[in-house]
Amino acid sequence: MAIPKAQYSLVILFIFFAVSSSQNVCNPACKAKEPFNCDNPHTFNRNGFPENFTFGAATSAYQIEGAAERALNGWDYFTHRYPGKVPDRSSADVACNSTYLYKEDVKLLKELKVQAYRFSIAWSRVLPKGRLVGGIDEKGITYYNNLINELKANGIEPYVTIFHWDVPQTLEDEYGGFLSPRIVEDFKNYAELLFQRFGDRVKFWITLNQPYSLATKGYGDGSYPPGRCTDCEFGGDSGTEPYIAAHHQLLAHAEAVSLYRKIYEV
Repeated sequence: MAIPKAQYSLVILFIFFAVSSSQNVCNPACKAKEPFNCDNPHTFNRNGFPENFTFGAATSAYQIEGAAERALNGWDYFTHRYPGKVPDRSSADVACNSTYLYKEDVKLLKELKVQAYRFSIAWSRVLPKGRLVGGIDEKGITYYNNLINELKANGIEPYVTIFHWDVPQTLEDEYGGFLSPRIVEDFKNYAELLFQRFGDRVKFWITLNQPYSLATKGYGDGSYPPGRCTDCEFGGDSGTEPYIAAHHQLLAHAEAVSLYRKIYEV
C-alpha cells in the first residue's frame, strides 16, 4: 500500500448535504435551496481547509453493490442465517445495486464535487473461491475496471480498500477465515491480483478496513460474521480468537504492503 504524501490529505465524508458557501440571512429561497445551512451562521464549507485538502466520499462493496454475479461472502451467510442480527432484518442482496448503477453513482459524486472516492473490492467478486487456484472471475474484474475508468474520466481519484470485512464464504468453510494462518498467503495473492489489474490507475490503497472491528465483533461478541464468541451458536472463544484474527489480519496487511513496495510502487 502506498503511503500518501503529506500533500494528499484525505477526509472520508459521508456527505449528507451539499457543500455550499456561508449563508447568514434566511429567506424562503435560501431555505428551499439550502435547508440545512440557511439558519446556521457557522455553515460547513470548504473555505477553512487548505487548498491541497482532498474531499471525498466512501462506501464498501457489501453495502452498495448487491450480490448479483458474485460468490457468497460471510455477510451473505450471516444475514440470511441470522436476520435478527440486523435491526430491520435486511440484507445487502440488492442494496444500492451499484454493480449496475455505478455510472449514476459517479454522476452523483461529481455533482457533490468530491475529488476522491474510496470504495472496496468484493474479494468473492473477483475470486469466487477466494483463492487464485479457484479461478478469476473476469466479469468482476471488468466491473471494477469500468468503475475506475468512470471515476477517472470524471476527475475523481479512486482510493481502493482491498478488504472490508467480506471474507469469501469458501475460505470460512475451508479453514476458518482469519482464524487460520493460511489466509495470509491467500490475501497476499488476492492483493497482488488487484495491483496487477488496477494499479496502472489506482495509486492509493487501503489494505484492511478497521481490523479491530472485525476481530472484536466477528470473534469477540459475534455481532458480525463469522458470528463467533464464547456463547455463540457457531462456537468460539472470546478470550483468544479476537487476538488470533487480529494477528492474522496484521500479517496479511504486512505481506500486501511489502509486496506492493517491492514490485508495484512507482
